[in-house]
Amino acid sequence: MIFTSESVTEGHPDKLADQISDAVLDAVLENDPNGRVACEVLLTSGLAVIAGEITTSSYVDIQQTVRDVIKGVGYDNEDVGFDGNTCGVMISIDEQSPEIGASVSESLEVRSGSKDSYEKLGAGDQGLMFGYACDETPDLMPTPIWLAHKIAKQLSEVRKSGELSYLRPDGKTQVSVNYEDGKAISIPTILVSTQHDDGLEMDKLTSDIIDRVIRPVVPSQFNLDETRFLINPSGSFVVGGPHADTGLTGRKIIVDTYGGMARHGGGAFSGKDATKVDRSGAYAARAMAKAIVGAGLASKCEIQVAYAIGVAEPVSICIEAFGTNNVDLDQMISAVRNIFDLRPGAIIDNLDLRKPRFRKTSTYGHFGRSEAEFTWEHVDKSIAELKSHFNVS
Repeated sequence: MIFTSESVTEGHPDKLADQISDAVLDAVLENDPNGRVACEVLLTSGLAVIAGEITTSSYVDIQQTVRDVIKGVGYDNEDVGFDGNTCGVMISIDEQSPEIGASVSESLEVRSGSKDSYEKLGAGDQGLMFGYACDETPDLMPTPIWLAHKIAKQLSEVRKSGELSYLRPDGKTQVSVNYEDGKAISIPTILVSTQHDDGLEMDKLTSDIIDRVIRPVVPSQFNLDETRFLINPSGSFVVGGPHADTGLTGRKIIVDTYGGMARHGGGAFSGKDATKVDRSGAYAARAMAKAIVGAGLASKCEIQVAYAIGVAEPVSICIEAFGTNNVDLDQMISAVRNIFDLRPGAIIDNLDLRKPRFRKTSTYGHFGRSEAEFTWEHVDKSIAELKSHFNVS
């Protein structure tokens, strides 16, 4: 089986929109941890449109936040096709619907008489979320998306460091991995498309990308001698970013998650505070799946969690281990229900999701990250609890 996943750089127009959405969220949470945010961004040539619902006690200079993100990514002059100093910024923000707000602030359980503090907060919407983990990589992520992210991040780093100063912010990567008996054994094709200065020779771009972007980050276990490298197969890529393609928040959800190797829920993540279970529920599901694989209970695990708006307890939990589980799935579900509290208020507290930590998540994936901000990735305590529960070493 050959499986392919893609990633994009922070200068890709859709990812730029995600970063702006999450930067606005972080700006709200900086002074108002209980702020409610649903921020959507549309980017096109010379224009950023910011829309959504925000309820907060703090003041946020949204226009300056937008411009700072755009310039920080590298779109800071007209030569690159989009300029955060001069682009138009249109803002249309309203408060959260009072009906939605009331059902989130006082859950069905509380309205039915519950005094449990974690049942006070209801889910911000109905929906289904998925979490996934596998033992293919050190970060318990599928190999294709793991490698695509590494190459995309390296592409941005050599641009920003000046090592390849002719590169521009927009770029995409794609990695095809050959599996035999469920193991990643080779990489038939690596594709990189990157924006660059006008007049660059394609031969130089090809050799630089292979030698300075791809080879330094692909693990030595993969022999690239037979790999087909496709570097800017369309040819010149001078015009990029929002000037070439409209950007929208939430349009790269497979890049954000598992590269298509696992299923994805109904909603995107960026621009949403943690009362929206599209985000917090997906983070909790990843933590559970990672803990199960990390504890050695399965080598591959996908978890679905579903919620009803205004209700604290999830309506369902489903675990699929694809035949790799070492314990009964019903027992596994019972264990995770005991160890993981999936009520939104508990998820927010346990994963510390009221702090401004989200802009980092909007590039190079929400999962498989070791930074401290990615609290849902740090599951050593849960691994120990699962091992103890099943009496495994």
